[in-house]
Amino acid sequence: MNANSGVVVVAHELKAPLSLVRQLALSLDLEDTPEARREISRQIVSTSERALRQVEDMLKVSRLDDALFEMEPVNPRAVCDDVVDELWKLFRFNRRELKIYYRNRRRLVVANTQLLHSVIYNFCLNAMNYGGEDLPSEIFISDKGYDRIRIEVRDYGPAVPTRIWRQIKDGVVKKPTEISMRPGSSGMGLYIAGKFTNYMNGKLGLTRHRDGTSFYIDLPVSGQLSLV
Repeated sequence: MNANSGVVVVAHELKAPLSLVRQLALSLDLEDTPEARREISRQIVSTSERALRQVEDMLKVSRLDDALFEMEPVNPRAVCDDVVDELWKLFRFNRRELKIYYRNRRRLVVANTQLLHSVIYNFCLNAMNYGGEDLPSEIFISDKGYDRIRIEVRDYGPAVPTRIWRQIKDGVVKKPTEISMRPGSSGMGLYIAGKFTNYMNGKLGLTRHRDGTSFYIDLPVSGQLSLV
């Protein structure tokens, strides 16, 4: 893979939503009913917001070395709840479902709320492409040993290529990479998740199932007591 491949992936992922927004805007005049025009407008706003989030996340990646993102005790349940609240309309529009399961006894992790939100958001956005009305995407929060909490997002998509699996296993996602066999997956989102996870002293990983994949992040438990 050549040195410019990461740039090509980023350009491709940003071009796709911009092209969709253009197509939706051009179709506005073709709709006769206010309801149809409102729905197209909603899609334009939703698509542009997701593209802006990708740009904002890439800008955050470029600023990680400045140590601007404070590490503190964070409730992962609250972060996952916020992600679900943000994405449920998008999932419903695409006839998908997103469920969340709390299995952790320890409540706080050492993390940055903004960065953790972006990691889970990217996992869920990828998972939305691989499910259905009878196969919901799932978020699990569980204890991992005595000193870690795992947050994982389960999907039912095609297998992740071995090359990508090895990069994640080794903790080295060096640049945005196109994920073959999984159209719709964001290589840029995975790169962002890897960068943010390393910054938070966490571990990025995945579990390959016979019928899908679970992407996860393990984070250190905070010693601060939770009142929640």
